[in-house]
This record gives sequence, structure tokens and C-alpha cells, in this order.
Amino acid sequence: MTSLSDQQKQLLFDYSLGIASEREAAQAEQLLSRNQEAADLYRTFQLSLAPLDELELEPCPDELSARLFGRIAEVSRQTSGAGRMQELLAAERFGSRRIKLPLWRNWSEVITAAAAVLLFLGILFPSVGLMRQRYAQSRCGTQLTGIYEGYNNYASDHDGFLPVVAITPGSPWWKVGYQGRENYSNTRQVWPLVRYGYVAPERFLCPGRREAHPVSYDGIKTENFPDFPSRIYIHFSVPVPCPSSDRRDLMGRRVLLADRNPLFEELPADFSELCSLLLSETQMRANSGNHRSRGQNVLLYDGSVEFTKERHTSLSEDDIYVLREMHSGSEVRGCELPSCDADIFLGP
Repeated sequence: MTSLSDQQKQLLFDYSLGIASEREAAQAEQLLSRNQEAADLYRTFQLSLAPLDELELEPCPDELSARLFGRIAEVSRQTSGAGRMQELLAAERFGSRRIKLPLWRNWSEVITAAAAVLLFLGILFPSVGLMRQRYAQSRCGTQLTGIYEGYNNYASDHDGFLPVVAITPGSPWWKVGYQGRENYSNTRQVWPLVRYGYVAPERFLCPGRREAHPVSYDGIKTENFPDFPSRIYIHFSVPVPCPSSDRRDLMGRRVLLADRNPLFEELPADFSELCSLLLSETQMRANSGNHRSRGQNVLLYDGSVEFTKERHTSLSEDDIYVLREMHSGSEVRGCELPSCDADIFLGP
């Protein structure tokens, strides 16, 4: 009897195709290092999929992909288009339940079928993956634009001021989801946009991010929370404010929001623990995990959204994910503050 679970087999299959997330890849590598059956199965996958390495794929032009999925996003926002899309998705879900494939019963058949499908896609649709990524990137940008509208409407109702919370120097800002009275969460400064109905909470969930389980706000009464219910309910990072700054409006060249900071993918689940993160060279170069580490969307002060493959924006060369004095080997304890507004630092 096999010792591998269906979940472990699926993990190895995704890893062999190169579609596993960074966390899943680490799990797969750990499994391969200690389980001979896993290593044998992974080797079988690679042998079966080896012919795909001979394909020379010519990527779809960026402009064409962007135009195509921009148009898809536009149509999906229209009432008739959205209705039709939901009908098609419903039909697809219904149809998929009619086919019962014993996925783990005969691996040789599964592998052969997968290789054939991938070969077909590789020949006819070499840019499917890229186009899906660009569609998610476009949708993410649209959601950030919607968040900016919420910022703007909130400011209009509050004499031009944005929501803000007082951060005491030395206090932690990493405890996203902390429901106590203290302002121990950096995300509390944007939560009022949700709590008071200026932004739909779903807009804070990046469509390009892969989660182990679907995240939904269904059944959550946002007006009862002083912060996001937990960290899984916000996929974006918010700037940690400079304590000496009095900036509370939409004026000034600055970053308002961006895809989640890659430094803070792993934080203590227990708020009573101390945050201690030692920065590495890899972390100092990593892009956000929201779009498979290919880059990040950044919402700017004027409502524009930039997708950048570098960790800075067109505003300056400042790394948006670390403080200027941070470097490889620095320890982040979750209470550091920027010394000036020009030193952009996005918290968790």
C-alpha cells in the first residue's frame, strides 16, 4: 500500500510541472529528501514530461496579452457580460461533476494523459500561462484603483483627511488581525475604508495570489472588527508611517498600497510571541509572492497603478519593502519606523 497521500502526490505533480508556489516547492523538496517513494514518483513524472523540454515556445507579445485580457476584464464588468460569464462558469462546474476520474488509481495513465495535454497546449497555446498571469495582474490593478476611489471618497467626507492611527515608537506594527484596543497592527489605518463601507473588503484580496484555502468575507460583519479579521484577509501591504510626519491627505508623491511585502510571508501566529526576522540576500531581492514573484502592483498617491519587476516605483529608487538602513543580515523585529517620508517601508 502506498505511503503517500493524494495531497502529497498532487504536490509532487505540481512541483514537476513548475507550477508550485515557493512554499509548496519547499515542501516538495523536503518530501523528496526523506521519502524514497516520493523520489521514485517524481522521477517518473520527469521522464514522462521530458519530451516537453524540446518545445521552443515563442511568448505572446506583451501588448497583445495586455489588450486581450484588458478587454476580457472590461466585458466582465458589464452587466450582460458578467451574467453570461457566470452562466458559463456555472455550466463548467456542472459539467465537471459528471466526470469521475480515478486520479490516483493508475499513475501511468494519468502521466501519459497529462503529457499529451501539455504537449497540445505547448504547441497551440504557448502563452496561456503568461496570459493568465497578465489577466490576474490586470484585475489586481483594477482592485487597487477601486481602493483608491475609497480613499478619495473617505477624504471628501472627512475634510480631505485619510484614516490614520497613532503608532507609538517601539510598539509592534506586525500584528495584523490583532483585535485588542492597542494599535498593534499597521493595517488599522486602512481598515476604516472597509468598516465604514468605502471599499468592499474583497478588493483587498489579490486575484493573482494562490492560497491553500479560498478566502471569503461571507458571513463576516466587518463593522464589528477594529482591524482585518486576520492576516489572510488582506493580500496587500500598507506603508509604515514616519512618526514625525503630519501627512494625512492624498497630496504628495508617495505609495499608498502594494502587493504583499515578501519579507512578511511568515509571521508568528501567536501575538504573544516576538517577531524576529533575519534578512537574507534572497529576501532583499525577492518580489511579492502575490504574482508568483514576477513583480508587484503599486498604488500611488494620484490613483495610478504601476506593475514593477523592481522593488521601487517611478517616484524614486527607494526600495519599498525595506528601510534604508536595512541590509542582508539585519534583524527585523516588527517595530522599526522610517526616519522620513522619503524612506518608504511597507509593513505586513
